[in-house]
Amino acid sequence: MSSRLDDIARQAGVSKATVSRVLNERPGVSPQLRKAVLTALDVLGYERPSRLRPRSAGLVGLLLPELESPIYPLCAQVIETNLSRQGFTPVLCSQTPEGAGEDEYVGMLLDRGVSGVIFVSGLHADSGQDHSRYRDLVAQRLPLVFVNGFIPNLEAPFISCDDRAAGELAVAHLAELGHRKIGLLLSSDRHIPARRQLSGYRTAMETGFGAGGYDPDLVDISFPGVEGGYAGASRLLQRNVTAIVCGSDMMALGAIRALKQHHKRVPEDVSVIGYDDSVLMGYTDPPLTTVRQPVLSMGVAAARTLIDQIRGVTIRKTESLFFPELVVRASTGPLAET
Repeated sequence: MSSRLDDIARQAGVSKATVSRVLNERPGVSPQLRKAVLTALDVLGYERPSRLRPRSAGLVGLLLPELESPIYPLCAQVIETNLSRQGFTPVLCSQTPEGAGEDEYVGMLLDRGVSGVIFVSGLHADSGQDHSRYRDLVAQRLPLVFVNGFIPNLEAPFISCDDRAAGELAVAHLAELGHRKIGLLLSSDRHIPARRQLSGYRTAMETGFGAGGYDPDLVDISFPGVEGGYAGASRLLQRNVTAIVCGSDMMALGAIRALKQHHKRVPEDVSVIGYDDSVLMGYTDPPLTTVRQPVLSMGVAAARTLIDQIRGVTIRKTESLFFPELVVRASTGPLAET
């Protein structure tokens, strides 16, 4: 290492102490000397530390968990459109069980010198994950934005739908229709948005029906997608629920399939509410009542927040919550008289 410092110092015409300060990003070095040291690194063929590599102008990473749920392609489209309008080129990285994971994608993006990264429902949304990976990125001064998920004490901007409000909106709607045995169907007990939705559901059940209104037996933790909705709804039916609040539209469609196969009519026998308001949910059978995430507003905010960071604009490094909207269609109805 000492000989390497000697080589760089000799090539740059500076002291070894100056080289050390530049490589460790310590203060006290003028821009001219810093540039001389970095140029010497390149001339001598030494690899720059990742935090000192030049970033590709306009290249931005966009990481999504998968594209099977219609909500993620819509979110990607909104973010990509707003980035492109400002001259930035998004690099879309979607994860699948057989493909590259988030850490691999981040490594590839850093190697390509991206100007920033937007994470949508990534590992930051999993309370069981080690979030030190993001603190390392922040330490590299890489502009970041996190969508749907929150990490306490991380100096970065977060863009989230108010999932607690979503749970409350769904329960309040069903309570107005006369339902009391309202089940909640979630895909995970570690996913931060799901935990918040559970919190909103519990608050609304206790507010609407008293201290005993919340029954943990009416909460089912399944797995994502249509299959998870089918499995979870089949279990909730055994607990005599008259309505089901689902953690996603895809789970709601699976729940409706299960109900029909168990000879239950929707909404005459059991009402179902989804979450997201994905494309085509107004054309399902029956058209799905759902809680809409404001994807357009959230996507615009995520893109603008990242661009502002890249351009050196001071931003609020905290969580911004966007309020959801109840969209009433035909999958919910009054409690059937007995």
